[in-house]
Amino acid sequence: MHKKPFLPSKICLTCNKPFSWRKKWQLNWEQVRYCSERCRRNKKTEQT
Repeated sequence: MHKKPFLPSKICLTCNKPFSWRKKWQLNWEQVRYCSERCRRNKKTEQT
């Protein structure tokens, strides 16, 4: 039985692409905002 289609997903704040849950994020899924380390480093800065 293949369970991957039922994984939760989010939209990356940098690239606006969807990404799925990964086992390495199981303890902090609520805090994950970026799909990759590259997106996290290149995150958009808020303009005030």
